[in-house]
Amino acid sequence: MDTLERKGFTEEQEALVVKSWNVMKKNSAELSLKFFLKIFEIAPSAQKLFTFLKDSKVPLDQNTKLKPHAMSVFLMTCESAVQLRKAGKVTVRESTLKKIGGTHFKYGVVNEHFEVTKFALLETIKEAVPEMWSQEMKNAWGEAYDQLVDAIKSEMKPPSSS
Repeated sequence: MDTLERKGFTEEQEALVVKSWNVMKKNSAELSLKFFLKIFEIAPSAQKLFTFLKDSKVPLDQNTKLKPHAMSVFLMTCESAVQLRKAGKVTVRESTLKKIGGTHFKYGVVNEHFEVTKFALLETIKEAVPEMWSQEMKNAWGEAYDQLVDAIKSEMKPPSSS
């Protein structure tokens, strides 16, 4: 989408991400569910990508499989953002990235889904730390998310038959 060279993740961006994550951490269970409910509010059709939601008769916020899934995605995204500058790259294990990439490939996740997820993530963070929120913080979390997505996309391919 944007043709500018990535400047990387700056010290200032890291500080903003760490500061906000330290506040959000204690509410991560509640925030992660909010994050996923926001995704489905923006893009109801995204529910079709989740096998455990397909035939579910309970409201989304009461789905027992959605909560742990939302939590693992939210935690991985936030922890990856916090580690980004120190590590100089996304710190999610390669085996995990391969698995996530393969799953996203298999279920037909496309760029638009990542964009919706980014918007939902930024909105969730904005609502969680309204007194800290700024354009700089939005950019910091956006950059961290984009780098994680790039790492996932690089693994979005059919499983190798080796």
